Amino acid sequence: MKYWKRCRENEERRVRQNANTYSEAEAHNKAYRRVATRQRLANLMAPQCLASKCSTANIALAIAAALFASTAISLYFWRRKCRGLESKVRELEKSLKSSSEKCGAERQGRIRAQQAMRKALAYPKSDNLELSSYPMAPIGVIQSCFSTRNGTPRQPLLVPLARACLVFDPTRVPSASLEGLGEYSHCWIIYVFHLNTDLEKLWKEPSKSKFKAKVRVPRLKGGRMGVFATRSPHRPCPIGLTVAKVEAVEGNMVLLSGVDLVDGTPVVDVKPYLPYCDAIEGATVPKWVTEDNLLEVASVSFSEGFPSILADCWVRTGKKSLYASPEEFQNLIKQVLSWDIRSLSQRNRPYDSHVETRNGKALVSDSDSYQDEEASTPTTDQAFLSFGGIIYHLNLEGLDVSYRINCDGDVIVEKVAISPNIPSSHRNRCNYSSWIDKSR
Repeated sequence: MKYWKRCRENEERRVRQNANTYSEAEAHNKAYRRVATRQRLANLMAPQCLASKCSTANIALAIAAALFASTAISLYFWRRKCRGLESKVRELEKSLKSSSEKCGAERQGRIRAQQAMRKALAYPKSDNLELSSYPMAPIGVIQSCFSTRNGTPRQPLLVPLARACLVFDPTRVPSASLEGLGEYSHCWIIYVFHLNTDLEKLWKEPSKSKFKAKVRVPRLKGGRMGVFATRSPHRPCPIGLTVAKVEAVEGNMVLLSGVDLVDGTPVVDVKPYLPYCDAIEGATVPKWVTEDNLLEVASVSFSEGFPSILADCWVRTGKKSLYASPEEFQNLIKQVLSWDIRSLSQRNRPYDSHVETRNGKALVSDSDSYQDEEASTPTTDQAFLSFGGIIYHLNLEGLDVSYRINCDGDVIVEKVAISPNIPSSHRNRCNYSSWIDKSR
């Protein structure tokens, strides 16, 4: 019994051993098959991996070649551009050096000329006593409401409604030079008394020109005063100085009011009015200067038909006027005639004015007289004329205003007509539309 039991145990042990041996062999076979399979796969994939690696290397080489070519081309163009810039820099340096040398030479020549001029002025030769001249060309012209000298105020700001446009020459004065002028309320204007009859002789032949050392002053009722103590237009150098209110600055034009300038006045310079230095506190003047009422009239009135006559004229001339309406223009006439605008001789000897007779009426042909005009002697042939029968004329914007003044100083404005003696060019002025648009 024990023997068979041991035999069975031995048989079972052999079976188990054989099973283990089979399992190990089977495991070895599976491992071998896996290794073989991997080897076959590796053998199959090796050419593809090699091809992929070769393709990647080729792409990398192509990219590197493209980058190298692009860099080379960029470097070529950069060097070419640098050579061009270096050439331009050398040319600019040569040009700058040449310009600097020219400027230096011009400056040296200018300095030598100035030194020679100062020396000549300081030590004039005994055989050459001619006066030096400093020619100046006008930079602008005045377009004023005053067509002639007669009626133009003797001083600025006496007639607030007196308007004018200062038009600068754009070829000489750029509009940028007027920037900032509109921020001032007033400005100084330096101009030329271009209507003086002796102007040409005074400038071309100064040795033959004989100006009056003393002139008659209206405020002195004919009394004489040295020319440099007055503002007479007849001066050794006929330069005028006035102040006006700046209404607006637009382009190459300055709109002014309160002017005492006749139409067509050439302007030499413009400067801003500075109250802190131009208005001198404590300044004194002669007593006769402060007597303002000497030239004031008693009253200014208009004839009954004057407004309708002015309205008829306004239909033809209003579009060229600096004023908005006939009523505003009538106010201008009133302000102008509020001062006695007659010349000194006309006030002292009213019957000595040149008298014409038209349709039985006595008319005065006003020559544009200045305040220093010599008084004339009365004639007996004109003594029969009544003082208030003399008709005087005032030209404003091409309109001839007729008025009379009696012995009490009352002014009666009778009629108005379009003046045939004013050139049409004088009427081509800045009108009210442009005035009001630019002054806003």
